[in-house]
Amino acid sequence: MKSMLFAAALGLSATAALAAPETYELDPSHSQVVFSYNHLGFSTTTGMFSGFEGTIEFDAEDPANSSVNVSMPIMSMFTGWEERDAHLMSDEIFGAKEGDMVTFTSTGIEVTGENTALITGDLTMNGITKPVVLDTVLNQKADAHPMNNRPWLGFSATTTLLRSDFGVGLFAPYVSDEVQVQISIEAGKSE
Repeated sequence: MKSMLFAAALGLSATAALAAPETYELDPSHSQVVFSYNHLGFSTTTGMFSGFEGTIEFDAEDPANSSVNVSMPIMSMFTGWEERDAHLMSDEIFGAKEGDMVTFTSTGIEVTGENTALITGDLTMNGITKPVVLDTVLNQKADAHPMNNRPWLGFSATTTLLRSDFGVGLFAPYVSDEVQVQISIEAGKSE
């Protein structure tokens, strides 16, 4: 009897091990956060972050059991105009220093469709942490990336943030407090 229980426990452990999430590392060369906001009603200003680091723990069998942990340097922000970038990094707005990071750590995933989910997590920027929800789409999952023959994932996500929530609401509401965020990332399975 004891040997049957032991064998059953081993079988359950092996099944649980097969279903465990797998680690995927972000590909910084194909990952971006693009943001846009209204400027005084005249135009839409766009910028981006790059320089990603992070991992996705992806559970293909139970996507709700997955998780995301991402960071990017605040000083990687680029809007296409040097004076604006310098102003954004100044003490008047971010007061950014080398090594300051924007981070996102997921706290829950609600699967909403075959390839869609709402990913809730803690976004930390400018020393302030707030919960955000990313409306996420799994664009593609491949067993072998065509260029490097590794398992690969691609995701897109959107959200809307309030600048003032993160202490960077200068000139709001004239310069829109709402910032539209579009995320596109690729990640390869860790070797």
